[in-house]
Amino acid sequence: MTCQIYRLFLLSVITTYFGRFGNSLILAQLQDDIDKLKADFNSSHSDVADGGPIFTDKLKNWTERNEKRIILSQIVSLYLKMFENTKNSSAHVKHISEELSTLNKSLPDGLQKVKDLMDLAKLQMNDFKIQRKAVNELLSVLQKLVETSPSHKRKRSQSQRRCKC
Repeated sequence: MTCQIYRLFLLSVITTYFGRFGNSLILAQLQDDIDKLKADFNSSHSDVADGGPIFTDKLKNWTERNEKRIILSQIVSLYLKMFENTKNSSAHVKHISEELSTLNKSLPDGLQKVKDLMDLAKLQMNDFKIQRKAVNELLSVLQKLVETSPSHKRKRSQSQRRCKC
């Protein structure tokens, strides 16, 4: 499969996931616009398949709805950035960009969450001040972890079922 087919697949996932395009005529129009975009980018070139997909493999690891919203917001942002940097200002590119922008507006929390993850990755855990702060917050972090763990939710729901008050 070519990269452009993966992009089409991604757009289909996004549109299906968010229910934005209930009207099949709009999706058919986007398909036509994507076909024109494929021609613009010469996506049938043999090197497109090299290295595998760039987005769809990433989507496999994100299974929960909120998780998918985070990764999809980043992917949509990348497409929008790609279209901004493209010299092509034809109607089909504008139409795809407009639809992606509309979808992107429904994903407001994704960018901040990604920034939070990047900030965590940058923490210097060998810094003594950072370590002291981390130790000071450890109990709160553990409480949140216990509250969100699947076994905690299961025990709470089982105890609610047992009580016939």
